[in-house]
Amino acid sequence: MGMESRRSKFISVRCFTLLLIIASQFSLSVQTQTICHDDERSALLQFNDSFTIDESASTLPFAYPKVASWTLEGDAQNQTSDCCSWDGVECDEVSGHVIGLDLRSSCLYGSLNSSSSLFQLVHLQSLDLSDNNFNFSQIPSRLGHDLASLTYLNLSKSFFSGEIPSEISMLSKLSTLDLSTSQKFHDDNNILKLTKTNLISLVQNMTKNIEQLHLDLVDIYSTLPDGLVNASSLISLRLAQCGLYGEFPVGVFHLPSLQVLYLFENYDLTGYFPNFNKTNSIKRLDVSLTKFYGQLPSSLGNLHSLNELRLSQCTFCPCLPSSLRNLTQLTYLDISQFYDSTKNFCTNQLASCPWFWVGKLTNLFFLGLDDAIRGEFPDFLANLTQLSYLSMGSNEMTGPIPSWLMNLSQLSYLDLSQNKLQGEIPQSFFRLRDLQFLDLSDNNLSGLVEVDQLSKLKSLKKLFLSYNKLSLNFKTNMSAAFPKLQSLRLDSCNLTEFPGFLHDQYELTTLYLSNNNIRGQIPKWLWNATRETMLNLNLENNFLTGFEQDPGTFPWQNLRYLFLDFNKLQGSLPIPPQSIRIYYVANNCYSGEVSPSFCNLNDLHTLDLSNNNLSGKLPQCLGNSSNLGKLSLRNNSFHGGLPSLCPTVNSSLASVDLSYNQLGGKLPRSIANCTQLVFLNIANNHISDIFPSWLGALPVLWALILRSNGFHGVIGNPATTHEFPKLCIIDLSNNDFSGILPSNYFENWNSMKFVGKSKHTYFETFSSIDSQGFVTHFRSVFPLTIFGKGVELKYEETPNLLKLIDLSGNKFDGEIPAGVIGNLRGLVLLNLSNNGLTGQIPSSLGNLNMLESLDLSHNQLSGRIPSNLAQLTFLAYWDVSHNLLWGPIPVGKQFDTFENDSYEGNSGLCGKPLSRKCEAPPPPSAVEEDEDSGFEIGLDWYVVLPGVVSGLIVGVVAGNTLANKKREWFVEKFSRRRQPRRTRRRRG
Repeated sequence: MGMESRRSKFISVRCFTLLLIIASQFSLSVQTQTICHDDERSALLQFNDSFTIDESASTLPFAYPKVASWTLEGDAQNQTSDCCSWDGVECDEVSGHVIGLDLRSSCLYGSLNSSSSLFQLVHLQSLDLSDNNFNFSQIPSRLGHDLASLTYLNLSKSFFSGEIPSEISMLSKLSTLDLSTSQKFHDDNNILKLTKTNLISLVQNMTKNIEQLHLDLVDIYSTLPDGLVNASSLISLRLAQCGLYGEFPVGVFHLPSLQVLYLFENYDLTGYFPNFNKTNSIKRLDVSLTKFYGQLPSSLGNLHSLNELRLSQCTFCPCLPSSLRNLTQLTYLDISQFYDSTKNFCTNQLASCPWFWVGKLTNLFFLGLDDAIRGEFPDFLANLTQLSYLSMGSNEMTGPIPSWLMNLSQLSYLDLSQNKLQGEIPQSFFRLRDLQFLDLSDNNLSGLVEVDQLSKLKSLKKLFLSYNKLSLNFKTNMSAAFPKLQSLRLDSCNLTEFPGFLHDQYELTTLYLSNNNIRGQIPKWLWNATRETMLNLNLENNFLTGFEQDPGTFPWQNLRYLFLDFNKLQGSLPIPPQSIRIYYVANNCYSGEVSPSFCNLNDLHTLDLSNNNLSGKLPQCLGNSSNLGKLSLRNNSFHGGLPSLCPTVNSSLASVDLSYNQLGGKLPRSIANCTQLVFLNIANNHISDIFPSWLGALPVLWALILRSNGFHGVIGNPATTHEFPKLCIIDLSNNDFSGILPSNYFENWNSMKFVGKSKHTYFETFSSIDSQGFVTHFRSVFPLTIFGKGVELKYEETPNLLKLIDLSGNKFDGEIPAGVIGNLRGLVLLNLSNNGLTGQIPSSLGNLNMLESLDLSHNQLSGRIPSNLAQLTFLAYWDVSHNLLWGPIPVGKQFDTFENDSYEGNSGLCGKPLSRKCEAPPPPSAVEEDEDSGFEIGLDWYVVLPGVVSGLIVGVVAGNTLANKKREWFVEKFSRRRQPRRTRRRRG
């Protein structure tokens, strides 16, 4: 027993000793874990000091300044000097080194550069700086050198800019790389860029470990490297809005771990879906707004894990496989405009496509079916009781809105706009208590809407009823009970006054009441209610005369988009707030001058003051803003010089219309900086200058209208062979240009040599305007007044295919350049009238197959009218009056429709429609010979008119030696020619 007792005591002592050792080691471990290294603590504090805290620097709702708790000394509020305990800092449990830094959404503002103390944390494995504002600084290249241990790097949505450094590709251990942005510069370019070379290096060096690669809104503008198919660990690939083009590597779809693939808004990226097997693990797939094409495989039904599928605005075949009903996990389906009817290379047609299978997807909460189906309202939707979002716009659906829609009780978003729905709005709509967005605009709905019924929709935020046949009944004293709206659109709803329930709409940001019959003044209570909230106001095309109280400046403090055109507004021009982006007050009765205060509107994109009674001199600073994209001041009474447009080369100015004023002086040479200028119209002013050849360097100039000014001098040769490369419309009429026609310029105008192809009826440009997170997609059209087809033609929107040259009413002389004029095959209108042109009408004009109007009148053209002009089947207007033409008028097709006045003043012409008949042809063996030169000329006309020819020499040559020659006729010899005095007409 003694021995056993001693053994037991010995074991107890050993166990106790072992416990002490373990406890000591644990204590050391805890001590090491909780106390960070001094140099790393210092580096973190220096990093913190290099930034300021700004709540607006982070946008996510859970953002807060994590670094606020960082301190060198602890205090009573549980702050500590141990950096391993600081918010967002992670240390290694053994070494105590900082290995993780999570400062996402920490409200940091400032620049991050290569001298930052961040790069002293050489043990970092995870770095997250997302959702901060680094003030457009460039991503430092030291990231790739000094932080080589990184496995996680997230710099997304933090306002970095410039080229992504190639050293990033050296981080070969990365499993996650997120450099996505959420912002664009004013020129619509992304703020981060990645060259193709760096993309290839990135993919090659990371394919072994990369699991998440996110580069959304990074400018790449290249094809994707095939090496992506080797990234076997890839789980999530996001490359949205990167400017990608070419064929997408189809092997990426077969990556064994891939769950997320986002490619949306790469408009030139093509690709197709392969056959999928049942082992595929894709959960989220988005190829919307790309050029993915072809028949969707039935094997899509094998993607049993898929819960999000977005195919909108692609070029797939119009029928989706019914196997999609197998995707029982699908909660998000957007197939809006998933096919392109203009590129439908498939055999099936949309009208016969089966859609019943959609009703099997009972877990859907989001369904986008815009421009996807046809016919009556589909009843398969009745099964989708989980739907929260339903969009079915632009489907040409007919019939009434079904009352069973109330069964979709969870609907918060419903868009049925741009259809052909008829009947009244069902009362059941007012039982959708969760409805926040309702758009029924652009249908054939009719009946009386009791607006007080809408007060039952307590959650309603956006209501659009525009462009139907509805009448709205507003009860008094209902404003307090009405839901607090954010957007209201009641365009063309037969309104005669402002709806009274707007009295208490203190949250309203968007109000559209255009195309109604609202008369009188804008009430003061409207701007009192919306003074701080209103962002977008459209009251155009009413009978408004002004404001109940003259505001001097517009009362809405944050207004961005204002449309008051086509009213009867009077008085001086109100000054908008600094926030304004779009200012439309055209077609009113405003008078007085334009205040210099307009020069201070730095965010202004569009200024349209046309068709008013404004006068005075324009502020010279008016075009100084680099954000100004459209300036239209036409048809007022402005005088003095033109403002100095585009003072710097980074201007956004795309359209300038100063026509029909009294502006003088010379064209500002600063316009040469307007590299985005598409449309320039200064017609009907008093500009005195030479031809602005320096405008030829503008790369996208489409229309140049200088009509009815004092331009003068000879138009010389272009400086290069690339002048005016995009020009389609040039109007230099009614000036004082002289010399020969600018044939070398004709040769440069390549855009006139081809018939344009576009899905758009009118020439238009599109831009996205982003102002403090409020994005509007803006369409710009170009009104134009020209003289063609013998009359003044006014276009509110210029046809896309219109290509014209109008050089009439000048002092051009010499011949029409036959060698180049016939190459301009896209020309629709050609006017060379009222000049001093000589020589013959070139037969090469017969090549201009698109020509609709040809005016060569009031010149000194001689010779015959080429017979091949009768082949111009679109020619609707033809005028060669008051020239020296002779011979028969061509017959057939369009030439049979022209009247006498097209030919008056040409005493040598004969044939229909003139009363002078042409004489019978001479014998086929007859030969015309010029006595002086001995040169034989074949003629296809045969008339002798008194008073035109004073002497006629007829030579008759007989014999079989002429039998095989082409037909030769008698010649009329003009020994003396009397030319009538030319009368010059000017228009405008």
